[in-house]
Amino acid sequence: MKTKSYLLLTALGFLSSSLFAQDYLVSTPNTSLLIKATPGETVKIQYYGSKIENSDIQGIYDAGMVFNADSYPAFGLQTMGEKAIAATQPDGNMSLDLKIEQVKQYPTKDGEVTEILLKDKVYPFEIKQYYKAYQGTDIISTWIEIMNNGKKSVTLYRFVSAYLPVQRGDNWLTHFHGHWGAENMLEEEKLTNGQKVISNKDGMVNTETDNPSFMLSIDGKPQEEYGHILGGTLAWTGNYLLKMDITNTKLNIIAGINEENSHYKLESKETFKTPEFAMTYSTSGKGGVSRAFHRWARMYKLSHGNVERDILLNSWEGVYFKVNQEGMDQMMKSFSALGGELFVMDDGWFGNKYSRDRGDSSLGDWTVNKKKLPLGIEGLIASAKKHKIKFGLWIEPEMSNTKSELFEKHPEWILQCKNRPLSTGRGGTQIVLDLTNPEVQDFVFSVIDNLMTHYPEIAYMKWDANSCMLDYGSPYLPKEKQSHLYIEYHRGLNNVLERIRAKYPQLILQACAGGGGRINYGILPYFDEFWTSDDTDALQRVYLQWGVSCFYPAIAMAAHVSADKNHQTGRYLPLKFRFDVAMSGRLGMEMQPEDMTEADKEFTQRAIQAYKGIRPIVQFGDLYRLISPYENKGVASLMYVAPEKDRAVFYAYKMNHFINMTIPNVKMNGLDPQKKYQLIDLTPLSKNKPCSLHNKIISGKILMEKGIALQTLLKNEYSSIALELQEVK
Repeated sequence: MKTKSYLLLTALGFLSSSLFAQDYLVSTPNTSLLIKATPGETVKIQYYGSKIENSDIQGIYDAGMVFNADSYPAFGLQTMGEKAIAATQPDGNMSLDLKIEQVKQYPTKDGEVTEILLKDKVYPFEIKQYYKAYQGTDIISTWIEIMNNGKKSVTLYRFVSAYLPVQRGDNWLTHFHGHWGAENMLEEEKLTNGQKVISNKDGMVNTETDNPSFMLSIDGKPQEEYGHILGGTLAWTGNYLLKMDITNTKLNIIAGINEENSHYKLESKETFKTPEFAMTYSTSGKGGVSRAFHRWARMYKLSHGNVERDILLNSWEGVYFKVNQEGMDQMMKSFSALGGELFVMDDGWFGNKYSRDRGDSSLGDWTVNKKKLPLGIEGLIASAKKHKIKFGLWIEPEMSNTKSELFEKHPEWILQCKNRPLSTGRGGTQIVLDLTNPEVQDFVFSVIDNLMTHYPEIAYMKWDANSCMLDYGSPYLPKEKQSHLYIEYHRGLNNVLERIRAKYPQLILQACAGGGGRINYGILPYFDEFWTSDDTDALQRVYLQWGVSCFYPAIAMAAHVSADKNHQTGRYLPLKFRFDVAMSGRLGMEMQPEDMTEADKEFTQRAIQAYKGIRPIVQFGDLYRLISPYENKGVASLMYVAPEKDRAVFYAYKMNHFINMTIPNVKMNGLDPQKKYQLIDLTPLSKNKPCSLHNKIISGKILMEKGIALQTLLKNEYSSIALELQEVK
């Protein structure tokens, strides 16, 4: 069925090539981007913000609200300021003069595209600039295709995906910084004149220290549910550069691949495509940005985004490398009895000549260790069937060790600098495979292909990558194209992932990179979820998951309940607190079930059963963040609301504990004020002693305008509450 905007474009005569029209409106249900594209001139962005209609365009001009800013300024002519593209022609000319040749607007299966062709006035060089409004979402994305139509190569030195003006005012930036075990921690700051740069140079693990996502407020310090905020993310899993270029009166966002050490030799008739930059504009604060991206992710940018995720147990913190048939069978049996649905055997299951007993050997030798697992994968799958759960396992296919049969056989498959000693990572032996090489791509594909061919019952694989790109050198790339490595690596990786998805579309894949090192929309279209962090401490997870939730949906956020004494921080936290935190994402466990007391097992059974009931709300509902842990109020709170507003799930966590401390009341959000809701305690410590709100019936109006008192609900250190709200008719 044709959309309303498609029909509007047709009626206005914009569907086919237009030689005369100047103003082009790219709209979603709640946002609009206005582009002025006059043939023979440069492309101008005039407006980006809340939705306007075609009849409003003249009013935008009359009100003086247009930017009149170049959408893709080129280096060489009028060299002042930041540029979007820079190139050197075969004769040494370093300038570009790109003018509009043609504009098209047309529908696709998942949205509507505006395509603008620009050509250099002298050289056989052109670009196509794309803007895409994703159907059913408030996301508009943009990217570039650069084409060399000459007979000789052109060298690209800058090639951003997006160059976007933003209204200058009381601008604040929300971004996400961290390190291993503390990834995606939310940071906010007022933008002053100058430049703010968020970048990555790790080569492949690109969200461990920063994330290629940000929010930028137009009207003061960003608030959760009010205020005008632009949100953007770069869908790229390699090196990136996000730059806020700010002067007294202007603010421009420049986003794309980090071109440092990556100049690109564009051959004759070759086309270079930049990654998508996706953006939204919210008039309802940060929450509006998040909900827009979550919907977009589930619909278009996440594998199986409309399918509920299983509750799983991962073996890592339970046994680490000490996997064996008996131990795995015991964990499956115990987890099944608790109500679990999927068991994942982590690291330590492979390698024969070099047994994988630590992190310093065997990567690349993807054969079952017969000493540990004499019955092989078949024995593990048989155990899973016996215990009526699914089976999955861990792999790290982009890596090898110097202590491995793979390295002994194919040292030329490793990224390394010619005439330099080989750098190593984890365990002093880890090295990175050269995915620019088609033979290596075939090998990495074969890791999954061989396992799935022999054991088609495998339901899930955790794909890890515990290294950055160590040595900048490819034995495969020619000497004149070594600078392509950062880019060609990810092209090779994407080729592999596309082959895997084509052959095994139902396989569930988790993206892991030393924890949260690959949480980006460049990798997620091939994956179903990500490992949020190796840090499973529930208190710190409140902060971690809060930051991640700003751009990534709960259905993709793996959140696991770990041991009484956390393995990363050494902190002791109540089991209820750990479950209540993990139940706000994709619930799982990361521990040895046999170490639990009988009372803890009984509670776990009830909590898992409760999560199964609320799973559709958490994984497909709209997120409302209520009290931020970053505000240091002693508590944090959030909730998910079903699209029909007939059900919701509410969480609150006590972060600090002092005698006679003030605990704020919390107002809920997203409900229907006209409806009445029954509150159900999902995780009472005793099934016979629920909290005081259990079975109370309260109107949506009261819950949102007055809220509930947490003072009597969160009495003890690290206390927490998880409530389901059900409409009462």
